[in-house]
Amino acid sequence: MGNYFQTVVDLDATPADARTLADSGLDWLVREGIVRAELTDCVLGAPSGHPPGPSWAKAVDQEDWEPSGGLAIETGRTVFHCGQGDPRFAVCPHCAGRADFCTDRLEEIEGAWEPFGEAINAWSDTGSAAVICPHCRRTGDLTAWTWSDDYFALGYLGFEFWDWPDFSPGFLEGLSRALGGHRTVLMAGKL
Repeated sequence: MGNYFQTVVDLDATPADARTLADSGLDWLVREGIVRAELTDCVLGAPSGHPPGPSWAKAVDQEDWEPSGGLAIETGRTVFHCGQGDPRFAVCPHCAGRADFCTDRLEEIEGAWEPFGEAINAWSDTGSAAVICPHCRRTGDLTAWTWSDDYFALGYLGFEFWDWPDFSPGFLEGLSRALGGHRTVLMAGKL
């Protein structure tokens, strides 16, 4: 069984503007009727969140099932992830080379993950980290690397929806506009 989540991460939010952007995003979601303004016990791992609103279906591709959870908004330095499993590779922001963490048979490649794990821990602690590409040997800011299946996103603002149907592209574009046109990434996972 388990619980599913979808997190929309604002890749451009800074520590200084994350709270203001969170308020702007929430205001838009409430105005659209996608979530309610009040807080209830409707999200996993947080004391409270915003339950689905009367127009929740405007946000999803298919209305085949109603959301059973709500929205938690995360502000502050966060390593957002997809929950179960692990990323298979990361892509260098300079040469687009893949740093593989496992073989095609999903066997771990010894030592491949360590520089990335250390960088993620450093970014979580300090907000800054870089990794040397195993292909081009250039150093790349960890936040510029991309991950298989969008497994990680490092940022300061995330909208985490629990147990909702898949979101529509139009909803994601609307939320991005509400965030000042910031770049966003959708992450989906299960716990």
